[in-house]
Amino acid sequence: MTSARDAILERVRSAASGAGVAVAREYRRSGSLGHEERVARFCERVSEYRTTVRRAVDVPAAVAEACRGRSLVVPPELPAAWRPPGVELVEDRGLTPHELDAIGGALTGCTVAIAETGTIVLTAAPAEGRRALSLVPDLHVCVVFERQIVELLPEALERLLAEGLERRPLTFVSGPSATSDIELSRVEGVHGPRDLVVLVVEEAT
Repeated sequence: MTSARDAILERVRSAASGAGVAVAREYRRSGSLGHEERVARFCERVSEYRTTVRRAVDVPAAVAEACRGRSLVVPPELPAAWRPPGVELVEDRGLTPHELDAIGGALTGCTVAIAETGTIVLTAAPAEGRRALSLVPDLHVCVVFERQIVELLPEALERLLAEGLERRPLTFVSGPSATSDIELSRVEGVHGPRDLVVLVVEEAT
């Protein structure tokens, strides 16, 4: 006689295998917006998360304005053209969580951004650094080039696959850290940065 446990495990295995189950693929897999519409949609959706989003031409000046005098931790391979004069920059060469927490914010790039959801995706690329940089400091300033913005999530995943990044540590960021776990009251900064600033740049600088 089959025990109840065996029956449940068999049902779990059957469901996990997907045998006999037709998976719907009717969702949109490619966008229809033009370049400027796509960038505008991204800026709109990002701002809905209580994120500060700015169209920037002069990246160093925009970074200096965003950090408001705070020090910034940066990946060692952050482009020199992004580094603002007059701002204390600390290169991350294995800083501990306590050391990261003592720094005012972090400055990184991203790999791809999704207009429909207002999401930035980091893959620990040279201009992004390790995941801790975007999780520990209280401020995250992220540089997003317009050419990195796609309309839909499937397009972002296809880009990651095309560049062989699907096995990298992926971090999807939609706004600053926030939770409503405690008495349904929104609290920001519990699981990551309290403030997120996204700088949307037209051309590489």
